Amino acid sequence: MKNIIIENITLEQSHKSQASQLFAAIDKNREHLSAFLPWVEKMQHVSDMEEYLRNAEALCEDLKESSFALIINNTAVGRIGLHHLNMQNKSGAIGYWLSKEAEGKGIIQRSCKALIRHGFEDLGLQRIEIKAAVANLKSRAVAERLNFVMEGTLRQAEFVNGQFLDLVLYSLIKDEWLAMNS
Repeated sequence: MKNIIIENITLEQSHKSQASQLFAAIDKNREHLSAFLPWVEKMQHVSDMEEYLRNAEALCEDLKESSFALIINNTAVGRIGLHHLNMQNKSGAIGYWLSKEAEGKGIIQRSCKALIRHGFEDLGLQRIEIKAAVANLKSRAVAERLNFVMEGTLRQAEFVNGQFLDLVLYSLIKDEWLAMNS
């Protein structure tokens, strides 16, 4: 799926050719991204991102994820995807990150809408989740603006920066999405 979100924002399927731009975005935004993402410190070289993207491509081929680079004006500024795809139970979880300078422009919300449509229409999912740290108010607001239902808090569910974070679990069911988009 290559999907134009708005004039200058594109979701481009994960490919190792995006490694240098994505690594540059991570490197420039380490402090910003590491507040809630446990993998940032592991991305020390472009080769780390290349390996990550090769793995993402393999997961996409095996229908275990559907992931994309967020491209603005031909520059990668983040990633988004449906991860942990479970085709038996027809479910997946949205995950994303975005460089600080690209925040506040509605990019993630619009990209999530396209990804939700892709999940329900193209992949045949029944349930899509978003998990966000309790203190990650921006990600929680995205889920809430997209009418995801807050199901509860997963206590000490993710280890980030030497501490366990509680995560809020949100979900959207296909029938709810259809009702909102009919």
